[in-house]
Amino acid sequence: SEGGKLLVVPMVGSHWLSMEVVVQKLAERGHDVVVLMPEISWQMAESRGHAYTVKTYPVSTKLEDLDNTF
Repeated sequence: SEGGKLLVVPMVGSHWLSMEVVVQKLAERGHDVVVLMPEISWQMAESRGHAYTVKTYPVSTKLEDLDNTF
């Protein structure tokens, strides 16, 4: 089948750990996937070597602020 275009915007602290596997598989199957993630996050990192594209956006929160909140 022909792949489509997908924009994925996971929330900080969301189900990214399990969702990342699905996003990777979709990209491997021909979908053009862009993941939009904040610059600061616990689980989400701009890793190289993925079949999908990662775009980051600036946030005013620091990692220390996230740690203190939780």
